[in-house]
Formats: sequence, C-alpha cells, structure tokens
Amino acid sequence: MKKQFLSLTAGMTLLALVSACNSSKTADTMNDSSMMDTSVVDTTMATENGVKVGGAMMVPSKNIVENALGSSDHTTLVAAVKAAGLVETLSGTGPFTVFAPTNEAFAKLPAGEVDNLLKPEMKKDLTNVLTYHVVAGSYKSSDLKNGMELATVQGQKIKLTEKNGEWWVNDAKIIIPDVISSNGVTYVIDGVLMPKK
Repeated sequence: MKKQFLSLTAGMTLLALVSACNSSKTADTMNDSSMMDTSVVDTTMATENGVKVGGAMMVPSKNIVENALGSSDHTTLVAAVKAAGLVETLSGTGPFTVFAPTNEAFAKLPAGEVDNLLKPEMKKDLTNVLTYHVVAGSYKSSDLKNGMELATVQGQKIKLTEKNGEWWVNDAKIIIPDVISSNGVTYVIDGVLMPKK
C-alpha cells in the first residue's frame, strides 16, 4: 500500500511537471508568436514623421503641392496655385522655400480681392503675387538670420525678422516653420505677401 501511494504520488508529480513544461512551452510559443505578430503590426503601422498642418500630416516623401493639397487650411492657396498654372513648377525638383498663407490670411485681404485675382484675365497678377511667396533654394529655420533678405522667384526681395522669439516674413508671422517636403521647405504664414507695384 505504501509502495502504491509513493508510485501514485511520484506519477502525479511527474504529470504535474510534464504539464508545467508543456504549458511553459505553450506560453513561450505564444510569446514568440505574439512577438512576431507585434513586429508585423509595428511594421505595417509605421508612419513617416512629419508636421501636421490643416489636419493633415505633411511628410518629406511628398512634394510641396502634394502636401498642400492635404491641408484644409490652404484650400485658397491651392486654388490660386492651380489658377496661376504653377502646380507643375512647384511639383518640380526645386528645391524651393515657400511661404504659404492660410485661408485666414487670404480672408484678411480687402473684400473681393481674392475672387478678382482668381479670374482668368488676372493670371499674370496672380502669378506675380504667388511667386513673391517662393524662394529658390531650401531654407530651414536654422538657416534664418535676423534681417536676412531673400530674393523671390518673382524678382523682389522679402525680409525675415525675429521679434521676441517669433519669426516674421515682411509683415506676416510664421506660424508653422520647417514643413519639409521632397522638393523644399514650407513655412505657414498668417498674412499674404504683396509685392510692390
């Protein structure tokens, strides 16, 4: 009886050990498979770093126009760029530095001025205004110096000024700097830059 009890106890202990080993292997297998699943999920969910503008992520793999198309804050600018026939130019290799006025910036212009500029017969004037917002070359905020003047594609110069830690281009405040695209840099500004006549 004593021998039977001991062999039963030994058998149960052995069974417990085998079960523990099996559940440990199962747990290890589960851990391995869940780790594999996680890495697959991480890879598929990985997103490109960028800057959020107008509810959309502006990413370096897209060009300036492609990024602007996603911004709900730049629908007026996009319409103006299309009306002026500058989409192809600003989608080119560049590099460009673009000072991009928001819809609110355009709304500050005198009543009817935007609608007037978007008329087909005003294409030359519209192009003149828009190219005054574009500089050849890629200038990040780390490249800016107080009082620096940059020649625009339009031909006239714009001036960058630092006031109390904030940057301005002419009389427009830079509200989002360093939006990096594949063909340059965009600065979101709160005013429309108007060239001298």
